Amino acid sequence: MNRTPPILGFVAYSGTGKTTLLTRVIPLLRQAGLRIAMIKHAHHQFDIDTPGKDSHRLRQAGAEHVMIASRGRWVWMAETPDRDEARLDDMLARLAQIDVDLILIEGFKHERYPKIELHRVELNNPRLYPDDPDIIAVACDGPLLPETHLPLLDINDPEAIATFIVERLRGARQTQPDAVA
Repeated sequence: MNRTPPILGFVAYSGTGKTTLLTRVIPLLRQAGLRIAMIKHAHHQFDIDTPGKDSHRLRQAGAEHVMIASRGRWVWMAETPDRDEARLDDMLARLAQIDVDLILIEGFKHERYPKIELHRVELNNPRLYPDDPDIIAVACDGPLLPETHLPLLDINDPEAIATFIVERLRGARQTQPDAVA
């Protein structure tokens, strides 16, 4: 029976440092023994394939799905020209078939799933919480106004953020096997 692994997202406005923070938190989660999958939302066109390579040529020729496989790595590319935007539930359904302990999500901030909001005071971006009831904590770099009852984390302390995630994940497993919140 397939089950979707627990999910947790990092959401913020562009330029806040989501990817930078995740590149520091993921190794700490791995050290804690967690197997991690990652979904990253992009607001722009992207290509992971190299023009001129066989896989790129096959995709350009019209293959809607191209899987590149080698020893130790494989990639699945799917062309979705008839879709407006990638859907998180579609991505999660695909990852439900793999054996990981946690799916981290960067972006998809308007979707419903447990999230940590990242906030940098100097950027002066609007807050996502309290308008988003799925935010379970806020990671920031200074005083947070208005104040919140949610756990506050230091955005510059990846160890504390990783500890928070591990503790939430272990607590969630005891109560709800498929959630981090």
